[in-house]
Amino acid sequence: MIKNPVPWPNGARVAVSFTWDLDADSLLHIMHPTDSHRRVATMSLMKYGPEVGVPRIVEMAKRYGVKMTFFTPGWSVERYPKAIETLLAGGHELAHHGYLHENPNERPPEEELYWLQRTSEAIRKASGRKPVGYRAPWFKYSEVTTDFLAQEGFLYDSTLMGDDVPYVLESAKGRIIELPFHWAMDDYPQYVQNDDLNYFMPIKAPNQAMEVWRAEFDAMWEHRGLWVTVWHPFNSGRLARCVAVANLIEHMQKKGGVWFATTEEIARHVQKVIADGTYAPRVDQVPYYREPIPELKRP
Repeated sequence: MIKNPVPWPNGARVAVSFTWDLDADSLLHIMHPTDSHRRVATMSLMKYGPEVGVPRIVEMAKRYGVKMTFFTPGWSVERYPKAIETLLAGGHELAHHGYLHENPNERPPEEELYWLQRTSEAIRKASGRKPVGYRAPWFKYSEVTTDFLAQEGFLYDSTLMGDDVPYVLESAKGRIIELPFHWAMDDYPQYVQNDDLNYFMPIKAPNQAMEVWRAEFDAMWEHRGLWVTVWHPFNSGRLARCVAVANLIEHMQKKGGVWFATTEEIARHVQKVIADGTYAPRVDQVPYYREPIPELKRP
């Protein structure tokens, strides 16, 4: 069913990347800028991510020998240095996720670029290198985001949802690799019910939630695709949920033919097989539109 599968390393059937959006309480401050300090219960919920979730996730990853990617707002990098030190010490990738979980496509382009550069610098200071991967906060990818990512030397993005395998985004400024996901791979629909976050979903038992991710994995394994999660340490780092994540890793390892990698490793492999001619990706010209379609304009 996938007509153009990537030749994964060592003949693997599927590439798997466990990625975590380490928002901490950044999005609470951006959503409630005048009174976030008064929302103490939700604050404690979000702080659970860097303070409890990250050490647990890193320990679990070490137990199974799996490297993961943490997409992290620049503010969270600066505010929670111990969590950042923990994930870096574990050999995991620190990638870009905005500065204060702002919405890029709701701000002027010059502001989007400012926050992009500010977070890159925060990550450079924390890790010793600028990030090469990006995920837009709230998936609010704008019509100029690709231009900025190419201009700033990013290798890849993992925000968009246009395929089951990696593809290429091409703009006037250059090309980047897209490592797509889709909403079924996010843990918010499974677990989050919170008034302060404006998100109300019926909370699922971890085993029920894992049925979704396991079904997605089994299909990608069968058809040689790409499996990328969008999980959150405050959410899927909770004890019962993290146990379920460990069980899912065991399922994958028993099945075999799985390449566990950071999203950077996957993007660099895709870059390599494109260069040597063993993979010809789909290329999307972006932005798709630079203004509303003419049919919406009043005469």
